Amino acid sequence: MATPTVLLVHGAFADGSSWSKVITHLQAAGIPVRTVVNPLRGVTFDGEYVASVVAQTEGDVVLVGHSYGGPVITYAGSTAENVKGLVYVASFGLDKGMTVQESTAGFPDSKLGAALRPHAYPGSDLPEFTIDEEQYREAFAADVTDEEAAVGAVNQRPVAAVAFGEPLAVEPAWKRVPSWWVLSGADNAINPDSQRAAVARLGATVTEIEGGSHSIAVSHSAEVAEVIVSAVRSLS
Repeated sequence: MATPTVLLVHGAFADGSSWSKVITHLQAAGIPVRTVVNPLRGVTFDGEYVASVVAQTEGDVVLVGHSYGGPVITYAGSTAENVKGLVYVASFGLDKGMTVQESTAGFPDSKLGAALRPHAYPGSDLPEFTIDEEQYREAFAADVTDEEAAVGAVNQRPVAAVAFGEPLAVEPAWKRVPSWWVLSGADNAINPDSQRAAVARLGATVTEIEGGSHSIAVSHSAEVAEVIVSAVRSLS
């Protein structure tokens, strides 16, 4: 059986370069891998876009989503028959009808909310957001190097406000295929306890990285890649 292709979907305030170290590990393990641009315009729009990439990918696929990329892969894999598994990395875990904001309700506020800065953009009455550069490291990337934090802070891709409040409109892919979760134990962007609740909701196989920030694909790339490789090999 052919090895599934891993499609890496970044989250808000990031781009495909956030997966660079993980890609190196996956390639060394002989895993076919590609990054997917996440438009960051809303769960449905983004999910449909990633689903179109999946449909144009030959053979089986494992979708990997970081942060807001988690809801996007949850949507994109909902009916795609060639999606065989999902890996969530420091993510949100939504059920049908649930929003990103609802998934974290009832848990202590993260440092991310207060660090967001709104910006206008054409065609919308609602803003898009980036993280204040001075607060980026603490809110998003506390355990990366100073150089990596400095680059990440100025390399952000903004996310539309609608992305946080739009309900998941499809039956989630995790009800159809197995899922894995890399949990960031010291995450200042998505409360670790909200992640633990999501793991229980999904029934995912979890690997917790103690002390890991939200940017664990950068700071703990080998451990993240190991989970992805394990998922791929279990499906091959």
